[in-house]
Amino acid sequence: MTQEQLNKLGATLWGIANSLRGAMNADDFRDYMLSFLFLRYLSDNYETAAKKELGRDYPQLSEDDKRAPLSVFYQALSDQDKAFFEKQMRRKLHYVIEPSHLWASIAEMARKQDDELLRTLEAGFKYIENHSFDSSFQGLFSEINLNSEKLGKKPADRNAKLCIIIQKISEGIAQFSTNTDILGDAYEYLIGEFAAGSGKKAGEFYTPQPISDILSRIVVLDSQEPATGLKKKLDKVMDFACGSGSLLLNVRKRLGADGIGKIYGQEKNITTYNLARMNMLLHGVKDTEFDIHHGDTLLNDWDMLNEMNPAKKIKCDAIVANPPFSYRWEPTEAQGDDFRFKSHGLAPKSAADFAFLLHGFHFLSDEGTMAIILPHGVLFRGGAEAHIRTKLLKDGHIDTIIGLPSNLFFSTGIPVCILVLKKCKKYDDVLFINASEHFGSGKRQNQLREEDIDKIVDTYQFRKEEDRYARRVSLEEIEKNEFNLNISRYVSTAVAEAKVDLKEVHEQLTNIEEDISKALDEHNSYLKELGLDLLPTSSLKNKS
Repeated sequence: MTQEQLNKLGATLWGIANSLRGAMNADDFRDYMLSFLFLRYLSDNYETAAKKELGRDYPQLSEDDKRAPLSVFYQALSDQDKAFFEKQMRRKLHYVIEPSHLWASIAEMARKQDDELLRTLEAGFKYIENHSFDSSFQGLFSEINLNSEKLGKKPADRNAKLCIIIQKISEGIAQFSTNTDILGDAYEYLIGEFAAGSGKKAGEFYTPQPISDILSRIVVLDSQEPATGLKKKLDKVMDFACGSGSLLLNVRKRLGADGIGKIYGQEKNITTYNLARMNMLLHGVKDTEFDIHHGDTLLNDWDMLNEMNPAKKIKCDAIVANPPFSYRWEPTEAQGDDFRFKSHGLAPKSAADFAFLLHGFHFLSDEGTMAIILPHGVLFRGGAEAHIRTKLLKDGHIDTIIGLPSNLFFSTGIPVCILVLKKCKKYDDVLFINASEHFGSGKRQNQLREEDIDKIVDTYQFRKEEDRYARRVSLEEIEKNEFNLNISRYVSTAVAEAKVDLKEVHEQLTNIEEDISKALDEHNSYLKELGLDLLPTSSLKNKS
């Protein structure tokens, strides 16, 4: 599907969302819209796989028959045959869906305004959560309240509203190719549109695509010699503040479906956590290929990440993150001895930026690359943060600092930076990239253009230096600046004033004055002939 077609599909679905949500909050309606899109994806994928599995046995229905073909197939099966078929589907596709819960069945119920639609949807969501996959997706639809009064005061009203929503989505998608890949792209498109409409709240779940592109393109390059190009494979990739999972999927896109062993994510917000799990499945990531944990990253309540045996400790080849900026937290005394922080110290209560950074850095492999988005304050703030920053620098872990333009995010207008960290890095210096003036202006946000993104990644990859843009700085120079990493100290975008040659300027002014004097003499000669008062002579002539 072309970008133009994707934009058209996204715009169609976005138009449906705006026309149908009425007085409902955009965030609430987002959850309905994206869940139905997810159900459509699972259904299409399942029916395509079933058709391939069954071959000639797959029912061929007339155009007038709107039933799901699998529902017809199931009617002829014994319980034993059904169990065997579903076992085959689990082996090949990793999940099953009951025919009555397929999108085709749900859409037909909506078209007929069936009174049982609401109850069928509830049953379908519960089945997907508890039975569709070998691994449980408990609570996947927990934020979708099908009995919400926002849909209608009475059950009949809610059922009718759901019928309209589903019918409109079905009609909207029907205009486009049924390739399941486009539904994943449409899901991402809608997440971006809902994020744009959510303003400051969008920071909870969405990283603008251009910034996501920079991070993902950096971490897939060879960590020691980025100039040699992409790594062939990443065993483990993590985003410890994964939001809707878009950053992780962007990394996967760089290397292809087989380029990553396993994806790990952490997310505190329950709604966003469910968005991330759906997003993974929508993009063809099998349930065995990712593990998203719902919990507090700073408390590190994921048992898997508390493994004390070094042989079993998770080590990631790539870590990307866009954690909440300057998040206020309440570290305890016990956390001072936390294995993630004890070598560097605790971040202050006022800003958990370095706590997030150290959490991720702990799980980075020796050959891995970490790219994290943070506010500029981490580069120069004093106190505990200065101590952490100094140790990271002295230990040779900060590889590159990239300053970005302001107003790139929905959630904040402040300029941010990307820190690239490595456990083992080849170069002793730190590369500073000041990209603050390289962007395109938008209506609501500034935008990083394709050429801006390419310039940043190219500069990082080949460790280029360029006046007013990028410079490699020695640790000795950084130490002289008391380990202050304020980018403008090392790469200023200010344009130096041109040197003025005073002798040359004086000669120019003298010549101009002489020209004025000659012109004045000539003008006065005409005035004299006419008997008019003369103009006063120039100061230069008086001096001469």
